[in-house]
Amino acid sequence: MPKKYLAECIGTFGLSFVVLAAAGFTGTLPVAVPVIAGLALALFVYTIGHISGCHINPAVTLGQLSVGKVSMTEAIGYIGAQIAGAIIAVILGKLFVIISPFVPPPFEMRVFLAEMVGAFFFNFGIASVVYGKTHEHLSGLVVGGSLLLGSLVASFSGAVGILNPAVALALSSLSIVYMFAPIVGAIAGFQVYRYIASEQ
Repeated sequence: MPKKYLAECIGTFGLSFVVLAAAGFTGTLPVAVPVIAGLALALFVYTIGHISGCHINPAVTLGQLSVGKVSMTEAIGYIGAQIAGAIIAVILGKLFVIISPFVPPPFEMRVFLAEMVGAFFFNFGIASVVYGKTHEHLSGLVVGGSLLLGSLVASFSGAVGILNPAVALALSSLSIVYMFAPIVGAIAGFQVYRYIASEQ
């Protein structure tokens, strides 16, 4: 069990740090931050997916908890490891003098709904992998692509499209919107996928 939590900590740190570094970069990047996040997530799916399932996102963990794919004890361990990974990213970011351009926004229902819908599509894609409906060799592509899709859907309505409370913590943007909207969207995504993928 400790190995899967260590994997989650490393994966969340890696994802959080690369997003923080890309977002705080003052020059011109060859690709957009959502693309970078999607590629990083796809990489971790292939490297730690067989160890921990590569949640590296508290919302994803709670989505899987809602459909019985992880136990409450496992969920607590996963989320603790993910928060630790995000905190390490914050510490290292400060050492490298990386400044996040994002600030916690005031609560807006429009932004909340945008993040929620984006998280729904993101976790809907993840659920296809969790339920074995996606070929194993394509799992990283599906998960990374789902993150990109979800981020773009959220950003169309003016939201940042973080879709991950741990990454929001690393970006110093943890708020009601970026903490709870991804959770609601994740649970909805997993519940809807379970329903339409069931044989009955």
